[in-house]
Amino acid sequence: MNDLHYFLMIVIMVAVTASLRFLPFAVFRGNVKTPAYVSYLGRVLPYAIMGMLIVYCLRNTSISAAPHGIPELISIAIVTGMQIWRRNTILSILCGTVCYMVMIQLIF
Repeated sequence: MNDLHYFLMIVIMVAVTASLRFLPFAVFRGNVKTPAYVSYLGRVLPYAIMGMLIVYCLRNTSISAAPHGIPELISIAIVTGMQIWRRNTILSILCGTVCYMVMIQLIF
């Protein structure tokens, strides 16, 4: 691919991303009440996505070979504890990731 193709790909990605970001404001503008199913999806989808991410991240974890999933379990406990304690998603994920990487690089 040449530079023009890369540039066009970036322009298209920016256009699609921007349009997806602005679409809800165009559809639900003014005093139009948000439909109940959209509100419901806004409440449940973040938890469903986090559950799918957890399954995806743990799919290759072997509990039969060392370190038996211990770093993953400790990191999950830290993320859960931080989320319950601080209610800050980014802080929770950051602490769990740092803990996991330190354990993998230095301990296990």
